[in-house]
Amino acid sequence: MSNSAKTIDQYIAGQAEDVQPILNKIREAIRAAAPEAIEKISYQMPAFWQGKTLIYFAAFKKHISIFPGGEATTVFADKLTGYKTSKGTIQLPLNKPIPHDLIKEITRWRVATACGGSKRKDDEGRV
Repeated sequence: MSNSAKTIDQYIAGQAEDVQPILNKIREAIRAAAPEAIEKISYQMPAFWQGKTLIYFAAFKKHISIFPGGEATTVFADKLTGYKTSKGTIQLPLNKPIPHDLIKEITRWRVATACGGSKRKDDEGRV
């Protein structure tokens, strides 16, 4: 994982050449599902923020993980049966097709749950 990236472009450029197109497509899927979200690097990973962090993603040697938060793996459990998951983490193996439509669906759900309804505090505690 790239430790010095200040932008998502820098993060992706710092990854293995064969993984860069995969990361770009994941970024595009998230952007399509959360067009108002702000891109940033948080915890040394690409993140999309809209009032609070919606989703992170990161490259590893044999997989890419997305981090949509704790509830997502429970809510989408029926669609995640072929993937390794833990609370808030979904591993997408690099030797299998990336489920871009599922990433979009999870991201839309995160936008609805994180940004819908009442005002919520952001990551720094502001309303």
